[in-house]
Amino acid sequence: QVQLVESGGGLVQAGGSLRLSCAASGTGSTVSSKTMGWYRQAPGKQREFVATLTSGGISSYAYSVKGRFTISRDNAKNTVYLQMNSLKSEDTAVYYCKMYGPWEYWGQGTQVTVSS
Repeated sequence: QVQLVESGGGLVQAGGSLRLSCAASGTGSTVSSKTMGWYRQAPGKQREFVATLTSGGISSYAYSVKGRFTISRDNAKNTVYLQMNSLKSEDTAVYYCKMYGPWEYWGQGTQVTVSS
């Protein structure tokens, strides 16, 4: 069973930065061999794609975050990160980590609040 635990959320002023972490554990949880992703859900809205990182190291981003957010991983720590810079109020959401595969796994989410 794979477990994904996000951390690093919080309250930040517009223009600031945060780094989210997603620590994976359990059988079959090696992040370097999976496509990993970040999604977010703002109040009253559907969950939306933010970024993905393939096992081959290819990253992709939603247009709204491109150039501001960076997804990366630390294989030794089996952890995926989302570096968020130049944050805007519209980035306020609960951020979720996702592991793709025959079975998909989600973390519990971490709240990011950007004050204007």
